[in-house]
Amino acid sequence: MQADKPQLKPEVFTVHYVLKNRIGELVDTSEGSEPLHFLYGTPEIIAGIQEAVKDRRVGDCLEVTIPPEMAYGDYREDLVRKVPRSLFEGVENLQVGMKFQTNSGDQAQVVQVVSIDGNLVKVDANHPLAGFTLYFDLEIVGRREATEDEVAQGRPLF
Repeated sequence: MQADKPQLKPEVFTVHYVLKNRIGELVDTSEGSEPLHFLYGTPEIIAGIQEAVKDRRVGDCLEVTIPPEMAYGDYREDLVRKVPRSLFEGVENLQVGMKFQTNSGDQAQVVQVVSIDGNLVKVDANHPLAGFTLYFDLEIVGRREATEDEVAQGRPLF
């Protein structure tokens, strides 16, 4: 008979990050602003970051390469579609780059306008970083046990 593994207590991590693309250009950073706070194990933070910090301590600095499957997934052509411009009724001056939240099926989805051709609008529901390998510099600046309220709500409370 095998003994059950002890349940790990949910933890809140606080991380400063720098995200670069494959040629080293800055994509995003928490530098100069609030660090990233997340409840370990929740789907709001990509698996690659969670995997990178799980056995680390406050003060650890890491360089992490995260493939698409542990980040925002592969780029999916089936998430790009052309829709009638009439779906944007009431939107003045519709432009490429605009983002909209849709409610199709049982979940909300964000789409970005990628082109406008007369009465057809091409939208893309892929995450902007889908299909990309991500290059992070991470510094763990906090790690603590999550409160019951944080576990219940699935996010850190401050």
